[in-house]
Amino acid sequence: MANSAGSKKRARQAVVRRAHNASLRSMSRTYVKKIDVQIEANNYEAATEAFKTAQPLLDGLVNKNIISKNRVARMKSRLNARIKALKAA
Repeated sequence: MANSAGSKKRARQAVVRRAHNASLRSMSRTYVKKIDVQIEANNYEAATEAFKTAQPLLDGLVNKNIISKNRVARMKSRLNARIKALKAA
């Protein structure tokens, strides 16, 4: 446990930041699930709109160091490939 006043404050701040970051991670998962739902429904237009909405949000999480750059790039690439496959089918 923290002993000094400074370390106690850092522990308090960590709790708040962890909750905030968890909320942002949850929000990103929700946006990705919205894309998945549209892909499963074979709705190309809605899937592309959902992807356009989610893309800047995911990029913002990279800048905040909540999700790694490579993971977001991989997610966007896979989602985009699935959306393009809808158009081809």
